[in-house]
Amino acid sequence: MTNSMMNSDNPRAFSFIGGTSGTWTVASQRTVSGDPIGEASSVEMSPGLLADVPAGALWMLRGVATNDRYTTSAEKAALLKRQKPVGRASSSRAALILLRKSPAWWALAQDERRDILEEHSHHIAIGMRYLPAVARRLLHCRDFGTAEPFDFIGFLDYAPGDDDAFDEMLGQLRATREWSFMEREIDIRLEKA
Repeated sequence: MTNSMMNSDNPRAFSFIGGTSGTWTVASQRTVSGDPIGEASSVEMSPGLLADVPAGALWMLRGVATNDRYTTSAEKAALLKRQKPVGRASSSRAALILLRKSPAWWALAQDERRDILEEHSHHIAIGMRYLPAVARRLLHCRDFGTAEPFDFIGFLDYAPGDDDAFDEMLGQLRATREWSFMEREIDIRLEKA
């Protein structure tokens, strides 16, 4: 790719380019809440933070995997023990979940957000039940100092036989108190091209 990089040395940084070519074919794209984005037929996941939208792309989204902000040490140890990395050969399906939370969420202190996320909504516990079938990579978008359209990019991959389990997990998460703070969500389902 001839596109210049903002941060090509960070192995935890990724750019997602929606357009007409890419490693992933878009099986479906649904706006759950908020404004839609352009409907792409393919998505490319590129390492690093691209500085410019590639020619012909409909959109580009960037994120970085950061430290685990809401997990306790016991939860982190359990996650590391059970989760598998994204990109397994058997995982020919994926979901790109684009999320932006409301200003009310960000006005809360970190401990208040943790309380809603896990003590009330059980976000980590719900996700844990679907490991290792669903592999996840959560990327943060708020920390760049640029106007990114989403706060988080969730990239989750799984085998075709785990479609129902993934939908069940996502349905449980969307029914939580945490999700009442979601002001924008796009759900893009992908298949290996």
